[in-house]
Amino acid sequence: MHVRKLTSGFAAVLAVSFSLIGGQAVAAPAPAAETAAARVVTYDASGSAEFRTAVDRGAAIWNESVDAVELRPVASGQRANVRVLADNGWPRAVTTSLGNGTVYIGRQAVDQGYNTVRISSHELGHILGLPDRKPGPCSSLMSGSSAGTACTNPYPNAAEKAEVEGNFGGELTGTGGAVPVGVTIVD
Repeated sequence: MHVRKLTSGFAAVLAVSFSLIGGQAVAAPAPAAETAAARVVTYDASGSAEFRTAVDRGAAIWNESVDAVELRPVASGQRANVRVLADNGWPRAVTTSLGNGTVYIGRQAVDQGYNTVRISSHELGHILGLPDRKPGPCSSLMSGSSAGTACTNPYPNAAEKAEVEGNFGGELTGTGGAVPVGVTIVD
């Protein structure tokens, strides 16, 4: 009986050894407990007036696009990371730190024909650490107004997604163009 246990153990070791020598080793998936939770960034769009729906849609687009951060409306009685306000100027973002600041959805750009959801998604991109990339094509969300009024694309491209993932510690690495703290981005 003792010999049978030794023989079985030896056979198991040989089977594993030969499978590693002759085949490709595959890493086991990480347990769910090791997966990092998304950082939550809350926003208060109560001051965004007629742009409230566009702001919520812009936040939803980022939530669909990246895993490392989630934009959520602030709960009643809590302080938001981001305030979103409507005004008569040009759209802009004032960042205080990564994931914090104030977004202005300016009516001037809307009056000129720019898409409100693209504006919202673009300005929230600044809060998530992305700089303007002008001039740029419509496929680049951070090209902002340089893509023209015909551009209605509110989605970040692969590089923009990767940069936000990197900024918030996700699996992808950022490209290093984060907006410096305390900078106003006027689009």
